[in-house]
Amino acid sequence: MENSRRQVKESFYSYVTPKKTADPELIHVSDAMLDEIGLSESDKNSDAFLKVFTGNEVLSNSKPYAMCYGGHQFGNWAGQLGDGRAINLGEVVHNDKRWALQLKGAGETPYSRSADGLAVLRSSIREYLCSEAMYYLGVPTTRALSLALTGDSVLRDVLYNGNPDYEKGAVVCRVAPSFIRFGSFEIFAARGDHENLKKLADYTIKHFYPHLGAPSKEVYVEFFKEVADRTLETILHWQRVGFVHGVLNTDNMSILGLTIDYGPYGWLEGFDFGWTPNTTDAQHKRYRFGNQPNIGLWNLYQLANAIYPLVDEAAPLEKILNDYKSAFEVKSLKMMKEKLGLYEESNQDAALILQLEENLELSETDMTIFFRNLSKFTNVESGDAILKEALYVFEDVSNDILKKWKDWFVLYSKRLKEETLTKRERTERMNQVNPKYVLRNYMAQLAIDAADKGDYSLIEELFQLLKQPYSEQPDKEKWFAKRPDWARHKVGCSMLSCSS
Repeated sequence: MENSRRQVKESFYSYVTPKKTADPELIHVSDAMLDEIGLSESDKNSDAFLKVFTGNEVLSNSKPYAMCYGGHQFGNWAGQLGDGRAINLGEVVHNDKRWALQLKGAGETPYSRSADGLAVLRSSIREYLCSEAMYYLGVPTTRALSLALTGDSVLRDVLYNGNPDYEKGAVVCRVAPSFIRFGSFEIFAARGDHENLKKLADYTIKHFYPHLGAPSKEVYVEFFKEVADRTLETILHWQRVGFVHGVLNTDNMSILGLTIDYGPYGWLEGFDFGWTPNTTDAQHKRYRFGNQPNIGLWNLYQLANAIYPLVDEAAPLEKILNDYKSAFEVKSLKMMKEKLGLYEESNQDAALILQLEENLELSETDMTIFFRNLSKFTNVESGDAILKEALYVFEDVSNDILKKWKDWFVLYSKRLKEETLTKRERTERMNQVNPKYVLRNYMAQLAIDAADKGDYSLIEELFQLLKQPYSEQPDKEKWFAKRPDWARHKVGCSMLSCSS
């Protein structure tokens, strides 16, 4: 197949051939995902599995392809983008579920632009671990099937500072019902190709929103509404668990509302609405934690503009966008109340939550530890123990800040008395929405450092840990800890680039 870089017109995808690798080696396979696509343990251990899922062999009667799409990057229209380092092997239908299998890092495509289409071990480990971790957290996401070394060396400039170096090449097989993005629609709209825009919308509705019925103007509106609802749901999950995507361009937005494209993502260590993990975003912080819901809306505006030619009426699309704003307020409040164990109606809750968020930002406070331990709250005095474990440097916190915390705990204690659940029932429910274990940035980096030396045991340990993020797992307690000092400014633990 032809992999040369070019502008691809009037096409949804281009046939391509994955790059053969020097010495492929399988590092890890998700048995759960293996089962989802109908493969067995013996399949996993076969030579054919290794070859197919590293791009070294193409299954007979299949035609690998790279998808064409455009997108707004950091708020600016970027034109044609497409799968620059992702190659779709094909689709599998098993147990009435459709799965697209895609290799990330399998070589050049027509959409690679000036890049090589390859991936390195560190970014591949991060994507592999995080996509599965997000699934078990209950966050809509693409999945991962396998992680493999290619045996090739790949040149990368980690921080875009003019210091490139060779790293180990790797390939991840990621899996989703579909990898169609907002940008898939934008490219046809931008080119005035309304015929293919309609074909794409009709295909998407037929296979992924079939309950909406036969395509029509009304169905296109309903389709957009469901995409908006799913997008908001996913972003609210991110806010709940402290995940920051890092690069929410429209080409990184799934039409199915999935978390897609794990690049320079990060997990909040200290609670900070202004934090972004992306070095490219460090100045303007467009994709900071607190702005993710707004960016979701901005991206939906771009999708609305793209599908407008199919509807030819602005009002119904504008209503959905306005509904997103009001729905966010309602659902965000509900989500935060659940994190606090508040289920009864109260007109004081919004103010209580706002004061809490302000307190959390007054001094460096570990988000995961604070909310998980809040389920242990019994009285105002118990708040001290929660703070001591969650604050990074408790001794340095001023008396003024400690007083604000005590005032909040007094209000929280009073509010809890309005609840009808028992302490045990509240604890159980809070622990179902406040994870104990997330893929902290330093944890992923430890796995990367070990794997770089040929030790893959930490990948397996973290993989198993993160399959039960809401369980106590007493033998894994060491991972329920604040970021260590050595990781505060270490590359890969604090800030990452889009090549990460």
